[in-house]
Amino acid sequence: MQLLILNGPNLNLLGRREPGIYGTRSFDDYLPELRAAFPDITIEYFQSNHEGELLDKLHEIGYTYHGIVLNAGGYTHTSVALADAVAAINTPVIEVHLSNLHAREEFRQRSLLGKHCVGSISGFKLESYRLAVQYFEGLRPRRVGFKV
Repeated sequence: MQLLILNGPNLNLLGRREPGIYGTRSFDDYLPELRAAFPDITIEYFQSNHEGELLDKLHEIGYTYHGIVLNAGGYTHTSVALADAVAAINTPVIEVHLSNLHAREEFRQRSLLGKHCVGSISGFKLESYRLAVQYFEGLRPRRVGFKV
């Protein structure tokens, strides 16, 4: 099984950016731990602060991977283009956020992407990613109904 974790703007600053909201660990420190927890799953990672690069990555892998874990950061609330890209691809996407969006500012409580995703996970800091991968693990290709 092949998954992509796709992180958007400012997520390269995890561990340094507003640690009270996002935690004190960087994603680079967390990723080996996540991969070790799921040794039978190939977890690839891509991060960009540029909307076009995120779109290109969705287009590139959106018809071949088994799943995408997407934290679009601030683009969650503003990017019609990312929402359209998620809607256009065949690969299932789970929207992930480190903070609880419902406990944040009003503008952060709306996701343009969510309705095109199989689900959303928020509020568990970096563990939100583990929960998303765990969901995909339950959809192994050997199960009836799994859509690649």
